[in-house]
Amino acid sequence: MKLKRLILCFFLTSSAVSIGQTTDDNLIRLQYKDTTSTKDLAVGLWANPLPMDYDQDGDLDLVISCTDVPFNGTFLFKNSNKDQQGNPIFDAPVKIGDGMRNVSISYVEGEPRVLGVGLEYDNFRRYGYTRPEGLYQASELLDLYKERFSDWKYVDYDNDGDMDLIVGIDDWSEYGWDNAFNDKGEWTNGDLRGYLYLLTNDNGKYRNDGKILAADKPIDVYGNTTPNIADFDGDGDLDIICGEFIDRFSYFENTGNRENPIYAKGRFLENNNGILKMDLEMMRPVALDWNNDSKIDLVVGDEDGRVVFIENTGTISNQMPVFKSPIYIQQKSQNLKFGALVTPFSVDWDDDGDEDLICGNSAGYIGFIENLDGGDTPEWQEPIYLEADGEVIRIMAGNSGSIQGPAESKWGYTTLTVADWDGDGLKDILLNSIFGKVEWYKNTGAKGAPKLTKMGGVKVAWEKNKVPKPKWNWWNPEKDELSTQWRTTPYAIDWNKDGLMDLVMLDHEGYLAFFERFKKHGKLYLKPGQRIFKNADGETGKDLLRLNEREAGGSGRRKIAFTDWDGDGDLDLLANSVNIEWYENLGESNGNIVFKKKGNLVKTKLAGHTTSPTVVDWDKDGKPNLLIGAEDGHFYYLKD
Repeated sequence: MKLKRLILCFFLTSSAVSIGQTTDDNLIRLQYKDTTSTKDLAVGLWANPLPMDYDQDGDLDLVISCTDVPFNGTFLFKNSNKDQQGNPIFDAPVKIGDGMRNVSISYVEGEPRVLGVGLEYDNFRRYGYTRPEGLYQASELLDLYKERFSDWKYVDYDNDGDMDLIVGIDDWSEYGWDNAFNDKGEWTNGDLRGYLYLLTNDNGKYRNDGKILAADKPIDVYGNTTPNIADFDGDGDLDIICGEFIDRFSYFENTGNRENPIYAKGRFLENNNGILKMDLEMMRPVALDWNNDSKIDLVVGDEDGRVVFIENTGTISNQMPVFKSPIYIQQKSQNLKFGALVTPFSVDWDDDGDEDLICGNSAGYIGFIENLDGGDTPEWQEPIYLEADGEVIRIMAGNSGSIQGPAESKWGYTTLTVADWDGDGLKDILLNSIFGKVEWYKNTGAKGAPKLTKMGGVKVAWEKNKVPKPKWNWWNPEKDELSTQWRTTPYAIDWNKDGLMDLVMLDHEGYLAFFERFKKHGKLYLKPGQRIFKNADGETGKDLLRLNEREAGGSGRRKIAFTDWDGDGDLDLLANSVNIEWYENLGESNGNIVFKKKGNLVKTKLAGHTTSPTVVDWDKDGKPNLLIGAEDGHFYYLKD
């Protein structure tokens, strides 16, 4: 044992790489200064947890694989101590390897075994992903489907003393992905599927015994099957709990016995609060006794990189185990984070003289992150969700709000700016989202004490019967509604300096447009968008600045900000890219503003999906500095 410990310690000290605060571009990832506090344990976008006693000191640590950009890696969160309720608190993460997709953990005779697609990573604690050993030709299963996720786990399925394999595979071939609504908002493609296969150990080789049945039909959940087999109800045989692509857990009771499992029809886990649900989508559940009380719990990675503990109460209700609602596992404070695909806007929200952050994210929330000290770089308060009319603001697509279908029902993709939209001297919020509807929230509070109420869509004075919309939208906008491309920043600015707040953003066809504000019968309206922005590199007659010419799910997705980046007295355009790209304002020509794309401001790749820029002046030198919201939910600061 002593030699084993020495070898493990060597591995930790020789290969572990701490997360740096800066990158090669001197981008600073914002962090909390007070590291004695705790925050929700998190990686970037997508958390794939592998709970194990990694350092073999007698308690459970959390190893998490994260495959996003830029927070890619497999990270060790060491179990540090417990809070007053006995819940573990984990150290800030240490990177121990690259991120790996479709990894899962199984326990064999109490030892953690990490599996990938058709293989096992031998002695993971010592060698990481460097020694894969093949178990089964995965293509024999995966080639049958248009799969996105597959999960492979050991289990002695028939209690004969050897390790069989269960394999969860999803299938997107019926669902497709994009633009399949009819004019009633009904999804005309098929469902998302999720199957479970049994590979039986036959003298050391695995035999495909086909799909596992429940109530005489193949188990079929809504994608991302993520199976776990354990004795959840304490009756001595092995039941099944599967996750799905969205947010629920399906329980399949074993009505047979340990040697000959027979599974009942799947039912969603529930407790006194209703059906047990995660806050987001694309969850990764792992079954184990987390709190050492001899009951099998769930530890679940959520899409935004956080991890929850779902405790098995040991109570059985309606022949189904009862689990408590999820609670977020805690770590020592480190990186400032707000969900995933965070969209920050810098503004003094509470009127105390420093710049705070108002942010959207993929889950559809709006967050307030208070600047606590006004420094360069500031200390930050933990994000809080903003409310309107007494309820937390959360935009969600539902079954028909995303052009990419009902699988995206819990996403919102809020992106916003803050401005005095109605001219009453108080800061309001304008947002766009997964719907492509530009809405606003009025500040009905007082200076220093903002309070929001939902006002619905911004008003546009369209010509009669000429209300434009993206041609792939199944729904029609109202007569004065602004329906534009989804997930694009509505940038509120007094562009023409007439004292009224205008709007600059992508229009329904992806062109950057100026929506001028004016008064009509004493009320404020926007004029239809004017395409006054030109591309200096465009062909004559085709030189309008079009930031996205793709359609349906590929449309929109542009995050923008305006600032005098080069200090020449006019407003340049900053837009999302692999980090942030700069469009230089070359001046006015025939009433149009000409921009020239100058390229990315840094080299570091911060986006697989998107980034979002905002401008800050924390050092108070009057020059714009850049803050980038990245898809990992973190914030990256480029000073000057």
